Amino acid sequence: MYSHVDGELVAAEDATVSVRDRGFQYGDAAVETLRAYGGQVFAWAAHAKRLQATCDALGIDHGLSERDLRGRVHATLAANDLTDARVRLTVSRGTHSGSLTPDGDADPTVVVVTDPLPRGGVDGERVWSEPATAATAAVERVADDALPSVAKTHNYLNGILARIDAGDADEAVLLDADGRVTGGAASNVFFVDDGTLHTPSLDLPVNPGITRWAVLELADDLGVPVEEGHYRPRDLRSADEVFLTNTTWEVRPVAAYDDTTYTTCKVGARLARALAEEVEARHY
Repeated sequence: MYSHVDGELVAAEDATVSVRDRGFQYGDAAVETLRAYGGQVFAWAAHAKRLQATCDALGIDHGLSERDLRGRVHATLAANDLTDARVRLTVSRGTHSGSLTPDGDADPTVVVVTDPLPRGGVDGERVWSEPATAATAAVERVADDALPSVAKTHNYLNGILARIDAGDADEAVLLDADGRVTGGAASNVFFVDDGTLHTPSLDLPVNPGITRWAVLELADDLGVPVEEGHYRPRDLRSADEVFLTNTTWEVRPVAAYDDTTYTTCKVGARLARALAEEVEARHY
């Protein structure tokens, strides 16, 4: 396997970054997890826009064009002979002099790592074997005025601590300081109540997931009523169905949330099928 490190393809066992890299030392780095289907990245433009938003929030100027970044991703896929994969693209601020305050002339570190996944689309297979279980975490979501939710960074401690608190559940559901549902540790949350699809709105500390965006677009195409708003755990518990979305899982139904179980995910299944058809049409 090969990784792409600062413009060069390197054998995975030889791929390294400096121990003084700020992404390693402080989590001072932007990250995007992408999905490649049939050799091409799904929704590249949306991912590139979100990566830039993270870099802007952190004040990182990597100096690379969108075309260059995409070229590095595709070069890594080709070097590993992968057409269907998970891709992790990271941009750290680079090495530093030892001060918490960033150096003005830091040289960003850009790394691309890939992992094989099954074929996607209509004729593909899921990466998960069964519906998820979820639990409300006691760990609060970090507020936007502390760390902007638009910024996907190397620092996943908020989600890691929430997953630890959630125990054996597949996903932890985080609330904000006012007890409103924001999403999962590594996913966006949807629920269906009386035929209407609901998801936490982006005025809360909610990361704007690419699959979240795709599902909302597909729901509109299918004529599924959608409401983005502020919700409490009780709203999920009284819902007809709940599902989670992220780049790797795509659309994953929830079988149990805290002490509540769900026996159906009809709207989620329609949207999962629509997403698979979209992927099939675009990439296969």
